[in-house]
Amino acid sequence: MQFERMRPAQIRAAVAASVPFVLPIGVQEYHGEHLPVGMDLLAVTEAVARLGDEVVVLPPFAWGTASHAVAGPATMGTYHVPSETILPMAQALFAALLVAGIRNIHGIIHHQTENFLQGMPTDLAFRLAARNAVFAHLEETRGKGWWGAPESADYYSDFAGGENPFNWISIHPLLPPGAPYPFDHAGKGETGLMLALAPETVDMGALDGEGPWYVADAHEASAAAGEAGVAIILDHLRRSIGLAGS
Repeated sequence: MQFERMRPAQIRAAVAASVPFVLPIGVQEYHGEHLPVGMDLLAVTEAVARLGDEVVVLPPFAWGTASHAVAGPATMGTYHVPSETILPMAQALFAALLVAGIRNIHGIIHHQTENFLQGMPTDLAFRLAARNAVFAHLEETRGKGWWGAPESADYYSDFAGGENPFNWISIHPLLPPGAPYPFDHAGKGETGLMLALAPETVDMGALDGEGPWYVADAHEASAAAGEAGVAIILDHLRRSIGLAGS
């Protein structure tokens, strides 16, 4: 279900049923001449689309902190927005969702998530925004000192039972850490994902053997291998966002 296509009654029903609300997060970055600049975002949006009506998909955030580590702006492929600019926007977005009563929010990101535990600028901005929004909402609705109040005496037991307000908003990598699928930049791993998820965006003929080092094995990619990666992603997403049957 696409959020922007839903009527208010449908949104209220999804909230009441604790349907996950998913926010795809991406950047626009150079991925060689054979892949689209939105590869990192498309990998998320196209994978999430396969979850169908089990989730509500929020309008995606496309303009992340790409950095010019891969290529400069002259390539017409990388568009960099500083993380300090993203932070207040993301916090305001999460605050708006919380005040509306939405409590099962999941951001999904692929860009620079090979070391998700440490984090990189785009995901860190959204992760901090999520925490800031939750703290502010709790203080606004429960008052200052809410955690130390007698009403919170069962905080840790409730926490163990799943009643954790800091689970209201979670940010997840598209691929799980240590997944048996190549994590690369525009190589056979990402090229395979695009061949499986958005084949119309790929031009394998643009691989002329003279590209940058990171596309050296891209010619080995196939849609079949990409589908194996998609299967890993979907299983991971279903587990991460708590869908039935996962």
